[in-house]
Amino acid sequence: MRASQPALLAAGRVIADMRDVMVTQWADWVGDRITAASTIPRATVEREFRLILDTMAGMVGPLRREATAIWTRVSEHYGRVAAARGLAAGEVVEELQYLRELLIRNLAHAFISMRPRQALAIVLRLNRVLDRGIAVAVVGYTDALVATLFAQNGVPASSSEYDSTEVERQLHALELELGSLIKTRKR
Repeated sequence: MRASQPALLAAGRVIADMRDVMVTQWADWVGDRITAASTIPRATVEREFRLILDTMAGMVGPLRREATAIWTRVSEHYGRVAAARGLAAGEVVEELQYLRELLIRNLAHAFISMRPRQALAIVLRLNRVLDRGIAVAVVGYTDALVATLFAQNGVPASSSEYDSTEVERQLHALELELGSLIKTRKR
């Protein structure tokens, strides 16, 4: 089952238009987890949420094939930051599962105006994208934990080192990459 190009564009527009609302809802739901690790500022986590939603909008748009590589890197980065936030692997999955719920709830009004077959195709596409993102985020999370163990000769450190400048630089690079992809489409 394939979604039509107009249906994909409509879903991408809704995600882009509702991004800030969904980031707020997502951050409110995550709540205390955002500030559980004092080393990760809330603004950084919310910036990561915005990047995820912007990439999701690209994943249902006309450049979805090109956006796939960016989605993989964004998801892996999210997993690595989640490890630095002190989350358990299940919490990483749970946070991204909540994104699934937010997307379905916020896209519901767009689904109503589509033929049922098109709406179902969009839901299936979003689920496939999110499932892959969850798997990659867990891999990124695990890689970050393993790297921490190897860096300490197998002995967990009492405090994990977090380089906020490096995380901000990585986020900026991902945002630029996604931005250049979007600008390519607008030409």
